[in-house]
Amino acid sequence: MTTDPPAQRSADWDPPSTDRHRSRAQSAAEQLAKMATAAASGGRLGTKEELRALCGVSVGSFNEALRMAQLRGMITVRSGPGGGVFASRQSPMVRLGNSVLALDEDAASVADAIRLRDALEPLLVQDSLKHASRNDIAALNEILDRMKAAADQSDPIAFLRSNWALHARIADITPSAILRSLYMSLLEIIESHMLAVYPVDGESPPKIMEQRYQLHAALIETIANGDPRALDIIREHNTATGTSAPPISGGPPDHAD
Repeated sequence: MTTDPPAQRSADWDPPSTDRHRSRAQSAAEQLAKMATAAASGGRLGTKEELRALCGVSVGSFNEALRMAQLRGMITVRSGPGGGVFASRQSPMVRLGNSVLALDEDAASVADAIRLRDALEPLLVQDSLKHASRNDIAALNEILDRMKAAADQSDPIAFLRSNWALHARIADITPSAILRSLYMSLLEIIESHMLAVYPVDGESPPKIMEQRYQLHAALIETIANGDPRALDIIREHNTATGTSAPPISGGPPDHAD
């Protein structure tokens, strides 16, 4: 038997849609997620047709629901004899500010990497205040534009990756090769283990992304002006993005549906 790969989608944070197909697919995905949560890891939930009939949706809506549930790490779809839809082993989770990251098996290393990254960022900002050139500021503003576009499109993964790209570009400014290398290694650890992004319960994803964008825009503006208040902003940034300790185990919370 083979396992179908999870769909690479960023629909988790999409605002509620009035589209009927989308709404039915979301409802079916929620139903599948509840079934998977109640089942043992690896337990068979049924065939695609059995589950589609149970959810009462069309084939197109059900296929969309399968992709949503796969992205969340809730189910696995297997083809061939004895195949069907199975409850997945749920991914470990770690809180990152107003987000929850779904990770592979090494969640503890990610939490530690985020903690160390946050400790290094004031040093990088301090160096950027002294050494940022016009070209550096132009490059940072280009990445800010990508963050804004991702926020406008309610795409959390693109937003987070643009966010990290912005911090990586700030790291490029420091004349300290050791500091830059340490910071980039930590970013690589975090990115390499991330599978998906979910909102924290009760938070509005579009509002969160807009707030985070504004914070980063203020950071870049103060760096461009050589304003030492940039250090206050990065401290605010790191206070807001601290990780949970210890990492959260288990699958995505209900609000991710």
